[in-house]
Amino acid sequence: MSRCVRGFCAFVLLSPLIARADVITDWADITTEIADDGPDTIRTIALAENAVYEAVNAITARYPRDRADLGPAQGASVEAAVAAASRAVLLQEAPALKERIEAAYARGLAGIAEGEARTRGVGVGERAAADVLTRHSHDLDSIEPYRPVTSPGLYVPTTIPTGWSLGEHRPWFMKSAAQLRPGPPPALKSELWARDYNEIKVLGSATSTVRTPEQTDIARFWATNLPDVHLGLARSLALASGREVTRNARLYAAVAAAMNETEISVFEAKYHYLFWRPITAVRNGDRDDNAATERDPDWVPAVATPMQPEYPCAHCMLAAAITTVLRAESGGKSALDLSTTSNTARGVTRRWSSTDAVVQEVSMARIWAGVHYRTSTEVGNHMGEQVGALVAAAYGLR
Repeated sequence: MSRCVRGFCAFVLLSPLIARADVITDWADITTEIADDGPDTIRTIALAENAVYEAVNAITARYPRDRADLGPAQGASVEAAVAAASRAVLLQEAPALKERIEAAYARGLAGIAEGEARTRGVGVGERAAADVLTRHSHDLDSIEPYRPVTSPGLYVPTTIPTGWSLGEHRPWFMKSAAQLRPGPPPALKSELWARDYNEIKVLGSATSTVRTPEQTDIARFWATNLPDVHLGLARSLALASGREVTRNARLYAAVAAAMNETEISVFEAKYHYLFWRPITAVRNGDRDDNAATERDPDWVPAVATPMQPEYPCAHCMLAAAITTVLRAESGGKSALDLSTTSNTARGVTRRWSSTDAVVQEVSMARIWAGVHYRTSTEVGNHMGEQVGALVAAAYGLR
């Protein structure tokens, strides 16, 4: 599903300390576009953005560093370092896309005059990528393939669910993938389950007469399973006036790392609980031993159901984790002008004036889509805040 968010940009040679902050967003767009077609999208983006931050900070020395010595950095080109760091990670993580990666890299270097600054920048970027890749070389060790849940001899659908392996990745900041695992979803005999069931049955149905056209549009906007819709929130902050290149590099590194940590945490929980999606529950409403949940044998959701367990809500957790990082990076401010676009709602840009508004919209969007219950969105939001706070502290965001 290749798409270009902004296209490949030519970069302008500027001195390292006044390099336009746009170079970070330009290469973040390129990395996201390429990584979307790779085998492990969010982790690849996190690796690349952290290599970029390490390289840029080695040159500008804006923030304290506790990473490896990256060699001569004084006078190095920030643009060249960003391009080289991004290229090195992408080639390692998505070698099948080498032609596109090299084409982006060539365009990136084309606008930088040849000379010592460019050479040093490339060297710093490559060494930063090597350091990040080495530190995370064991993230994927000992991953077991998905094993279908069944009894011997009993047929189950033969499509393999998505996301199983993500919950087995080694986290970057959590002590284990299960560190933030929440308590179980509502008991099926409970009033809380009946509330969730009946709400989504009405609001999330493809034929709902209660959901408004605007709510349907919002549900479709957030229906994408690609990360550019979430990264767009960071992008809108990075492009605000008065930003500096190292600050933006750190912002993207922290946001991408939070997304990676979220994936690990949420999929560990999803496959631990294996809770049923609304399309399964509503069509089996007579089998949950709850008199308040009436079955609808023909019920379908407004948006296609993801092929993975329901609890907790991953989109909700991502939104909460990212906005927690954005608040921390902005000195605790929740009143931020944020916006993003989505590949499932072409030509639409949604805007918010606070981080809370983003989180609330994503939660409601998943209910209106008919794919997540209200309890799942609330639990996902809480988990996301925990991840965001953990990551923000690790990057020294204040």
